[in-house]
Amino acid sequence: MGELLITLLFITGLVLGVYWYAGYSTRSGFAVDENKNFIPDAWEQKFNWFFKSRNLIVLLLGVLIGYLLGNIAPF
Repeated sequence: MGELLITLLFITGLVLGVYWYAGYSTRSGFAVDENKNFIPDAWEQKFNWFFKSRNLIVLLLGVLIGYLLGNIAPF
């Protein structure tokens, strides 16, 4: 169970890192963002589903982390 929590934390870090870098690259001018939604246009064309379901992905990861923390270390 502890290995699953560590894996989920690592995956969450990677996903949040991708979301952060998408915003950083558009704000700093590395990537083109014509519609000003802080997602590079090249990424938006290829991975549109990933950015459209951003809130659902983060919610699901948070619920899973909370569930695993509740089962591993109940207070």
